[in-house]
Amino acid sequence: MLGFIESLLAAPTVAPALLIGSLVAVTSGVVGVFVVLRGQSFAGHALGDIGTTGAAAAYLGGLPALYGFVGVGVLGGLAIEGLGERARERDVATGIVLSLMLGVGALLLYFMTQRTNATGGPVAILFGSIFTVDPSIMLPVALFSLLALLLLAFLYRPLVFASVSPQAAQAKGVPLQGVGLLFMLALAIAVEESALVAGALLSTALLIGPAASAVRWTRQIGAAAALSALLGLLAVSVGIALAYQSYFWPPGHRGWPVSFFIVLLVLTEYLLARLLPARAARRVLPRREEAA
Repeated sequence: MLGFIESLLAAPTVAPALLIGSLVAVTSGVVGVFVVLRGQSFAGHALGDIGTTGAAAAYLGGLPALYGFVGVGVLGGLAIEGLGERARERDVATGIVLSLMLGVGALLLYFMTQRTNATGGPVAILFGSIFTVDPSIMLPVALFSLLALLLLAFLYRPLVFASVSPQAAQAKGVPLQGVGLLFMLALAIAVEESALVAGALLSTALLIGPAASAVRWTRQIGAAAALSALLGLLAVSVGIALAYQSYFWPPGHRGWPVSFFIVLLVLTEYLLARLLPARAARRVLPRREEAA
């Protein structure tokens, strides 16, 4: 086991992948708790698809995909939040913005397939390729992650209030639209960074899965955010290790996508979260009845 870990860390592509993946997992885990509380999973999924357009544009322009993901993702998120003030309006706005950006993204991906030197570009954007990510973007990823977490720290009290009881928050004078816009900025950053690890199509796996599991294990928002970040870290680190090891699995010297392992691990965490609390409740309930 120690030998495997040493060989894993010695690989030149693994250490940067683990560092970038860890930053993304923590950010997505913390932001994801509020996404679950606010019922904005659809918006999170849409932002991943919207970021595809930006990543394709960046790729065609010779820029790192990260800047395209985040740039267009932030614009799309602000458009969704600005067009839909209420939950029902937000879903409609999400559908409209998503349709437009998917159409543009499909055109840009088509242009990419026509370039002889971009055959792997669409696959990397849609499904992720953490082992081929340029280590030089580690600093921008860290800065984007820091920005998203600082936004959440700044918004924490009004965001919790607005997420748990929006009507009461509005009655108390909480600026719901301002809080929503700033949170959407943090959400867009988390989703688009996650696309680097799991791809645009599966970017919400790290956003929703660990958070949904954490919320089932604890009702305290701070504890849920910490647990969600930990579950995301576990899924990313084990997923990267399995993807690295899969190079020696069939079909032979190609390797399986890391996004597959991450999604599988996130699903396992969620299934355990659904099972364990129910068993614990059944064990405690008879004792409470006896005490009564």
